[in-house]
Amino acid sequence: MNHYAQLDAWIDAHFDEQVQFLQRLIQVPTDTPPGNNAPHAERAADLLDAMGLHTERHPVPSALVQAAGLQSITNLIVRRKYGAGRTIALNAHGDVVPPGEGWRHDPYGGEIEDGKIYGRAAAVSKCDFSTYAFAVRALESLGLPLHGAVELLFTYDEEFGGEVGPAWLLQNQLTRPDLMIAAGFSYQVITAHNGCLQLEVTVHGKMAHAAIPDSGIDALQGATRILSALYAQNTLYRQVCSKVAGISHPYLNVGMIEGGTNTNVVPGKVRLKLDRRMIPEENPVEVEATLRQVIADAAAATPGIQVEIKRILLAKALQPLPGNQPLVEALQKHGGEVFGEAIPALGTPLYTDVRIFCEAGIPGVIYGAGPRTVLESHAKRADERLDLNDLRRATKVIARSLLDLLTPAN
Repeated sequence: MNHYAQLDAWIDAHFDEQVQFLQRLIQVPTDTPPGNNAPHAERAADLLDAMGLHTERHPVPSALVQAAGLQSITNLIVRRKYGAGRTIALNAHGDVVPPGEGWRHDPYGGEIEDGKIYGRAAAVSKCDFSTYAFAVRALESLGLPLHGAVELLFTYDEEFGGEVGPAWLLQNQLTRPDLMIAAGFSYQVITAHNGCLQLEVTVHGKMAHAAIPDSGIDALQGATRILSALYAQNTLYRQVCSKVAGISHPYLNVGMIEGGTNTNVVPGKVRLKLDRRMIPEENPVEVEATLRQVIADAAAATPGIQVEIKRILLAKALQPLPGNQPLVEALQKHGGEVFGEAIPALGTPLYTDVRIFCEAGIPGVIYGAGPRTVLESHAKRADERLDLNDLRRATKVIARSLLDLLTPAN
């Protein structure tokens, strides 16, 4: 039996344990907001320690966490040093959006039905806590001499931009890998992704009794004009196409609207939050300046309206670094063998923490357990799920790839 077959056999023999590990992670909520994520980190660290993967707990100072709009974060690092050579980091995030409505399964149950595990973060990305941890265990079960090191980085700030997750670890020199892989899906190796600009727009008018509306200034009327102008931009964005395979065009989504006081009151304030996805070819500074101008011009059409615009998030696009080729080659090779089909390298319209590593000069890609598409996974929707066959096979691909990257010949 060759080494790849030994890795596969170890993962098959321990797969029930791996699934139970994932279930126990799903069962600790990490809704973000509000972002009270330290309890999950403690659960994960205890489970990893029990498997012999000594885990460093790195609490982020509460002032920084609260400034980021969260409640508590403890980032985790597992360091496995094998000898001289390059360090490969494997990064997954434990924070998730709240489950929302419409679930048939308990969002924090980790229930299994028809070969799929259900729960918030089953596919994005508590599953890859499991993928990466068990891939490392399989690798070490071979007892082979290895060159280099592996770091498991389990962080809790992907949904809010990563500044107190991976960025905090890098800024505090707690990690500095040579290559990195971040949580993703199994049927593609992602080498590029969109950027994201999020803005909060507050429209100020003047409250008044609905019986005498002319004595007020209707903030909702102003907001409606702004919304119409924003949605008109989406028509223009369709004319701008990316040259990156897997990425189409820019787009804009207004995800939250709130305002008004009562049915019989002219609304004096309306707040909306928008998300503008930027293709890799776009300049974020120009995108933000244009969007602010569109909002200002639309607001000017309603006399008396004042507008405040606050940036919530600016996540730059992932631009592939030339040094990512060893990762791409290993993952494509073993993905093709394990899944029985060609695994393409392309871009995705999502944005992720990988960009933070690449901005620091660390080549990275996205690969982990998951289906072909975000839609298929139900990520950020009801009944998020993961096919357990995809979890098993992705773990084998990661273990095999680590073996290639850390053996002396490489």
